[in-house]
Amino acid sequence: MRHQWFSKLLRHLLDLLRLGRRLDDIAINQGRILSELHRNRLGEPITAYEFKIFSQWGEDGVIQYLTQNLFIANRTFIEFGVEDFAESNCRFLLQKDNWRGFVIDGSPRYVKRIKDSYFYWQTQLQATCAFVTRENVGDLLAMSRFDKELGILSVDIDGVDYHVLEALSGWRPSIIIVEYNDVFGWELPVTVPYDPAFVRAEKHTSNQYWGANLPAFEWLLKPRGYSLVGTNSIGSNAFFVQTELLNDRVKEVAIKQCMRQAIFRDSRDSRGRLTFLSGSERASAILDLPVVDVATGNELRVADLHG
Repeated sequence: MRHQWFSKLLRHLLDLLRLGRRLDDIAINQGRILSELHRNRLGEPITAYEFKIFSQWGEDGVIQYLTQNLFIANRTFIEFGVEDFAESNCRFLLQKDNWRGFVIDGSPRYVKRIKDSYFYWQTQLQATCAFVTRENVGDLLAMSRFDKELGILSVDIDGVDYHVLEALSGWRPSIIIVEYNDVFGWELPVTVPYDPAFVRAEKHTSNQYWGANLPAFEWLLKPRGYSLVGTNSIGSNAFFVQTELLNDRVKEVAIKQCMRQAIFRDSRDSRGRLTFLSGSERASAILDLPVVDVATGNELRVADLHG
């Protein structure tokens, strides 16, 4: 009897796994249709091309539009901070367009789930477990054995993202995707100070103290030959493209065209419960904490960014 019960449970689990794969197939095919519909639409901000298949917000659609309308020599991506890759910027590229990928996450449990997934053996995906820092990021990316002229580099570690990207001056992705923190404002280019052990939830219970603002990323990437081409509509991810790749379909935009408050409300209290702060309330929770002006090297307080 126990054996029959176990066999029945196993069959149900296998059915659920097959269902998950079939749902993924349906989503990918819907994405194919949307990609074709958007391919020849011109003259619109990149938010017009958003759609979500595996990305957190609408990044899948934006990435499709960019990769379809830019000359990209190498169909490779590196993405870190992916958790189990179920919700990520580059998975749709991996499964729809057969890009080769290398992903990094700091959780052994998440990386095991990636390697146990059906898409891991079906695609050219590599995954490694590591806590990314400025000191090790170059060696970690070299493990991919990809050419340094990647197709896409996607950075989302909810911490010292600016400092890690700064350490990758030798890499030349066609597209760079970064998560920025609008709580730090739009005037001075600032980031949290560097700490190789930075963990967002441990730095401040509010969950609002992390990363760098959009002006900081532009200050870093502009001299390296990159242009800002837009941000997503919810105000979290920015897209930079090698300036020499721009054309009549993908054009540079000014930061002032991207100035919007993030619409999500992920603030928390000391017990980890959501508090749903929005707008200026998010900054009010961290006014006394330090930030660094990357243009001058001066240390400021968040309060200094908000008058």
